[in-house]
Amino acid sequence: MGIEASQTKEPLHDPSQKEHQTTLTLEGMTCVTCAMRIEKGLKKLPGVTEASVNFAAEQAAVTYDPGQTGVEQMVQKIEVLGYTAALLSSPFAQAQPDIWSPGDADVLESVKREDEQWQRRQAAIRRKLVLLILGVVLTVPVVILSMFFMNRFLGENLLLLALTTPVWAVVGWEFHREAINRARHSSANMDTLISVGATAAYGMSIIATFFPHLVGATTFYDTTALIITLIFIGRFLETRATGQTNEAIRKLVGLQPRTAHVLRGGKEVELPIEQVRMGDEVIVRPGEKIPVDGVVLAGSSSVDESMITGESIPVEKREGETLIGATINQRGLLSLRATNVGTDSVLATIIRLVEQAQITKAPIERLTDRIASLFVPVVLLIALFTFSGWFIMGTLDLVHPTGGAMGEASTPWIVALVAAVTVLVVACPCALGLATPTAIMVGTGKGAEQGILIKGGESLERIQAVRAILLDKTGTITKGKPELTDVIPVAGKEGDELLRLAAEAEQGSEHPLAAAIVEGAKKRGLILNQLPDHLTAFAGRGLEATVEGHVVLIGTRRFLGERTIDFTAVQEYLEALEVQGKTAMVVAIDGTVAGVVAVADTVKVGSVEAIRQLHAQGLQVWMITGDNQRTAQAIARQVGIPAERVLSEVLPEDKAHQVKSLQEGELVVAFAGDGINDAPALVQADVGIAMGTGTDIAMEASDITLVKGNLKSMATALALSRATLRTIKQNLFWAFGYNTLLIPTAILSPLIPFLKEQAPIFAAAAMALSSVTVVSNSLRLRRFGR
Repeated sequence: MGIEASQTKEPLHDPSQKEHQTTLTLEGMTCVTCAMRIEKGLKKLPGVTEASVNFAAEQAAVTYDPGQTGVEQMVQKIEVLGYTAALLSSPFAQAQPDIWSPGDADVLESVKREDEQWQRRQAAIRRKLVLLILGVVLTVPVVILSMFFMNRFLGENLLLLALTTPVWAVVGWEFHREAINRARHSSANMDTLISVGATAAYGMSIIATFFPHLVGATTFYDTTALIITLIFIGRFLETRATGQTNEAIRKLVGLQPRTAHVLRGGKEVELPIEQVRMGDEVIVRPGEKIPVDGVVLAGSSSVDESMITGESIPVEKREGETLIGATINQRGLLSLRATNVGTDSVLATIIRLVEQAQITKAPIERLTDRIASLFVPVVLLIALFTFSGWFIMGTLDLVHPTGGAMGEASTPWIVALVAAVTVLVVACPCALGLATPTAIMVGTGKGAEQGILIKGGESLERIQAVRAILLDKTGTITKGKPELTDVIPVAGKEGDELLRLAAEAEQGSEHPLAAAIVEGAKKRGLILNQLPDHLTAFAGRGLEATVEGHVVLIGTRRFLGERTIDFTAVQEYLEALEVQGKTAMVVAIDGTVAGVVAVADTVKVGSVEAIRQLHAQGLQVWMITGDNQRTAQAIARQVGIPAERVLSEVLPEDKAHQVKSLQEGELVVAFAGDGINDAPALVQADVGIAMGTGTDIAMEASDITLVKGNLKSMATALALSRATLRTIKQNLFWAFGYNTLLIPTAILSPLIPFLKEQAPIFAAAAMALSSVTVVSNSLRLRRFGR
């Protein structure tokens, strides 16, 4: 059951390809063999290149050529197989382009769809609860009569028949209906095993009731009732538990605001969220949810983004900064410009990625599905051989089973039937089918709650095998934009005065370093009085400006040297700052050096701790950058990456080659980046990790997206993937171990004294317990990180 460390990843999606992808919701599946049957049926359709059916999620993801087939043909095929299907999203969104965008309607449709799905699931639970109560109420007296009042009064078997028949016919109809449907299509599933086993015991009891001279007087009404009721209890608990595995999607969909306050024609109007368009100006008051993604036009506030990023500390927002829809404005009045609406929004993207992750199958899941699909016919053969074997051996008096009811004259027939029914009931592969998808659904959902979007089970499998992580410096380890870090005045100047004059001079420049100085001055509360009266920029060297009557020079040592300005007073500061990887600039006022300002792409909060955690997990952490070696080594020292694992002055097109080089050293490599030029490396890596603050192309190419853009989430993602894979292995160990142990026990049950004719009852209880155990173990992942 080993998991391969390195697997080939698919290339980036080619828009020119004709293939389309769609997702269908399914109803009527009762076990993993149903899912396998639908999957095989869809793959037989012309033009379908891939189909993946998730039993736990009750959905099918299909890749197809629309020139050869369509959704209607898929739905018809599924209905022919005995199930019902519907398209996941509503086509109505396409019908009203002049009112709202398809993306907006899709988001609302997802809200409606999740509500409807939740209501259907709750209705199914209520219906099952009613049937369960009926089964328990009738089964209890059947068991009491069979155990304590056997042959005590006339007509006892008729009373047992009257009590058992509703259990077999009404409570058990779900099993019989599916068994009949499967028989019509020359197939079988776990319902076939239950139905055949219970019906055999029920039919044998009827014959014994009315024709005891043919098969003896022994009846199995208690066995019939208990098989159906115990397994129905397991099915009921399973339905409740699997509903909880999809709780993350429901929570995410519930975050979507329903209305927004929009300025239209100079007036503020409250509109349904689907009528908000890109570019609209939206007003958000304190305590309200931010309705769409946007950029702050006016106002400042702190925003609670925990529901999207998992970060509990509110984030300060001011003019020009981005806002995420569905987050909560805490204290200030904000005016924003809508930038992303509908399916382009962060929330819609997260929901879509989580839905895709929960539908896609891990390689280990595809293996267990194949095993489970073969299980039912194999079990039917084993049951047939068990019946034949015990009947022949009993008839020839080759073996003597245990006493009790099995010691009567009809022993060969009774023994054979009981053993065969026990095999049928105990061998249902439901636990095997639930082992992987339930864990993946809970794991990916839990990741989404913490701002970690995992594309699917395959990504989960690969990340747990990672042994080396290659981190792009800019935007991954660092913030990705320069910030003012140091202001060092000399010659009696005050630091604030030095910075104010430098910032006023830089206000006329569009250079990123100039913007960093201006922004740094504003953050320190300095008031910049005016734009420079005169400004001349010298590319690659500096600028000269006149502000407040002073001639201000800002630039490199070479720039000041060309103007014969002595900068020896700041030489030591310049060298110290450059060793730290910072860009240091000399400031001269009226021909005299006044000090030094330095900017740098600073390390993100949490990067140092995250890299420490990655080292603690036994991973090799590398840094890759196009910066010079001095800057790269300075950043590496700050975050604790060894000098020998720093790859500097790497061209963008060479990043993928560096990943491949590490892979050739037999390392399973993860690459983390945020830019367009990181996409080839993200695809080349065994696991691609994109920063949520980066580009859409990087996120498309990656296996995992960290919504916060914080490396601390990476260590959490690794721990979550390992916890999920550990849960899957535990589930599979239990499922395989259960069947490996209990099928031989069922075959030999006539020789085990404490089982006797009650073996099918123990089998039903064990089968129900196995499914509930697997789902409950998966639900433990919801406590991850607590």
